[in-house]
Amino acid sequence: MTKTPETIKKTETTKSAIAHGNYVRGSASKVRRVLNQIRGRSYRDALIMLEFMPYRSTDPITKVLRSAVANAEHNLGMDPSTLFISSAWANNGPVMKRYRPRAQGRAFSIKKQTCHISISVESFPTQNNAEVQN
Repeated sequence: MTKTPETIKKTETTKSAIAHGNYVRGSASKVRRVLNQIRGRSYRDALIMLEFMPYRSTDPITKVLRSAVANAEHNLGMDPSTLFISSAWANNGPVMKRYRPRAQGRAFSIKKQTCHISISVESFPTQNNAEVQN
């Protein structure tokens, strides 16, 4: 079993900042395929990847990622250049149901999916931080 940032046990001294994007239009499965690509990457690498991906869901993901980094910078005093995406997930939101008229008086239902995006960022452990803690 390979160790990913989610499987490594976190110490109490690890600080993380989180941001949520709720009721985002788009299905959770299409958002997850983008989140799986950026999970575990540095903030800079993730922004570059999101800029060049050909998916519509990259815009709301970029907004949530920038918000998480702003939270880390403003609330916790972290340096954005040392941040990486520790966890990222998307859950299903409510479905908007619409109806489209069809032939012979029938109606065709259209389901407009929404999702909730959450991204958590942490700082890379450095030698200086380890020496200060000991």
